[in-house]
Amino acid sequence: MSIKITDKDKEISAVNILKSANKLLDLSTAVVMGIINSTPDSFYSGSRHQDKDSILRKADEHLKGGAQILDIGAVSTRPGAEEVSIEEEGDRLAYTYDIIRQEFPEVWISIDTWRAEIAETMILSGADMINDISGGTMDQQMPEIIGKYNIPYVLMHIKGTPQNMQNDPTYEDVTSEVLSFINDQIKVFNQYGAHQLVIDPGFGFGKTLEHNYTLMKDLRNFTELNYPVLAGISRKSMINKLLNILPEEALNGTSVLNTLALINGAKILRVHDSKEAFEAVKIVQALDA
Repeated sequence: MSIKITDKDKEISAVNILKSANKLLDLSTAVVMGIINSTPDSFYSGSRHQDKDSILRKADEHLKGGAQILDIGAVSTRPGAEEVSIEEEGDRLAYTYDIIRQEFPEVWISIDTWRAEIAETMILSGADMINDISGGTMDQQMPEIIGKYNIPYVLMHIKGTPQNMQNDPTYEDVTSEVLSFINDQIKVFNQYGAHQLVIDPGFGFGKTLEHNYTLMKDLRNFTELNYPVLAGISRKSMINKLLNILPEEALNGTSVLNTLALINGAKILRVHDSKEAFEAVKIVQALDA
């Protein structure tokens, strides 16, 4: 749930708190980010929500399941996805955002976009967070916009673009190279006054099956950058290819990997299925009690 700012806020570590307008999000315990895609072509059919009733049903399902953040996306980022114009993306996002904000005025809403112009428009509309698959590299204005408002920002690693990222991605040392990219981008954003960063190694974005599992094994290394870590694993190919199943069959595998991510230090789980992810959070939390 969103927390009102009080005099006790200073007692919470800066690494474990995100601020937006008059709200705080406490990450001392991991939280769930529920996915709502306003797209007709997302890789998982269960995440596609384009009409009002479907959007509200999914938002309500996420929140009742334990999600504290809703992440709205309007462009598919599956491998080989077609590009969408800035006008179309903006219209989809605004439509979905307005529906959710009217029904759930206090919920944290994240906007999944790499376009700085759209990010600023949605921030001015009241969005609480920006989630950028490119870590600020696909639109050079993004660091300036995020710094201008110092809004929480998910800085993700991608190799290439959604159109070509899975065309034989190669690394000499995937963990070191992803860490280096994120560290360099942190410095760029910091220079513009953006300090509320969340880092995401970008599972599935320009990585092979082996790369993804290496990053999962090494996820604890990313916490050493002293920013919260987000893990976005839900129903992805690192599960489906390994188990030879469809995304629709990948809930159990997602829960297993979410649990491993939490044990390895993740503070935010970005998921299609909030109830199961929240159960993983509670179980891992019990281990630390």
